[in-house]
Amino acid sequence: MDRTLTIRGGIPLSGELRIFPAKNSALKLMTASILTAEPITLTEVPRLRDIDVLLELLGHIGTRHAWEGRTLHLHTPEILSTHAPFELVSKMRASFNVLGALAARAGEGTVPLPGGCNFAERPVDQHIKALRGLGFEVTTEITDLGVAYTARRHKPASGRVVYDLPTLGGTEQALMAAALGGEAVLVNTPQEPEIVDLCNFLTMMGAEIKGIGSSILHIKGKPSLRGGRYSVIPDRIEAGTYLFAVAATRGSITLSNVEPFHMDAVLDKLIQSGHTITTGKDWVRLEATPTPQPFNIEAREYPGFITDLQPPAAAYLTTVHGTSLVSDRIYPDRFTHASELARMGAEVTLKERTLMIQGRQLTGAAVEARDIRAGGGLIIAALAAEGESHIAGMQYIERGYDDIENRLRSLGAQVGVQLPELALAADWSAR
Repeated sequence: MDRTLTIRGGIPLSGELRIFPAKNSALKLMTASILTAEPITLTEVPRLRDIDVLLELLGHIGTRHAWEGRTLHLHTPEILSTHAPFELVSKMRASFNVLGALAARAGEGTVPLPGGCNFAERPVDQHIKALRGLGFEVTTEITDLGVAYTARRHKPASGRVVYDLPTLGGTEQALMAAALGGEAVLVNTPQEPEIVDLCNFLTMMGAEIKGIGSSILHIKGKPSLRGGRYSVIPDRIEAGTYLFAVAATRGSITLSNVEPFHMDAVLDKLIQSGHTITTGKDWVRLEATPTPQPFNIEAREYPGFITDLQPPAAAYLTTVHGTSLVSDRIYPDRFTHASELARMGAEVTLKERTLMIQGRQLTGAAVEARDIRAGGGLIIAALAAEGESHIAGMQYIERGYDDIENRLRSLGAQVGVQLPELALAADWSAR
């Protein structure tokens, strides 16, 4: 049963925190591991629900795994199944990237339309365009469970793909599809750190990639790829969430195991708001001002403000006196957090896909997270609010934030977790 997170707000957070590696990158590296028959080791992988779901899916395909602390060992000596189960793919969008990797390794793969957070329409058209552009035969089938895609490789992937817009998933799909003996030129690719990390991982495995970090990638695969050991990049989304939480509570924090240059847009906004930011090679420190200033954001492609930190930033801005405007060009309708923030007393107005915020003191309330990052935003609001808040939807929050209760407690937050049956018992005994 789902748990409820209880937070008593109004306490400035302070302390030090080591940021975990990036879930969004780890998932793609785990998927790419099936391209080789040799063992792969990923160091310090976050222990999250999404990681567990993908491990179960990969296990169905033929991957063996073992945990050594937070180090994850993966080995796929052979592909046992080319069909990804609907019940697993439906839980997480990132699982769709198995399609290109499966077809590259086994000659074909079948993957249902993916699930995940439902805050906006998230089509897979650019994935399919990329695979067909590289010579894969892609067909669709309507089943009782929905649409399933099958990709077949009749020869090594080869071709030039010009994306209609920068697409993370579509680019990752093509990189994996071409890594085994193929060759591809990909045009209009995003420059996100997670794309760079996948390119570096595939290079470690033996592929040759030119243009890493640019909008044009040229990948030349090898007939077989090797295994190896690789460290996942730090999670810029987790880091940004904690920075906004500390800023909202007017505290101070030092984050270690971060890449500050991955967070330029976020750090710039926090500085614009009046907070003191200092950085080193792998650390960031924030000293909050008691009188922060509002700012406007438009979430967009890297190196712009990342869409996954739009809800946490919006939550922070509800605590800042003055007017702020928040929009999102990646997912223009990504505002499931707005109505829940209003329950806490936030003055928010959504008009023409722009959220106008008039900052004020928030009050604790019962709210519900409907996706991962909306949950991060509601936690930030609850930490800053007067009184106690109860946040439902932990099944989403735990997909993106590892051990969040204990990590918040280490910074001084008053946080508890309540099981539904205990809440019911408490209600009954009070009668």
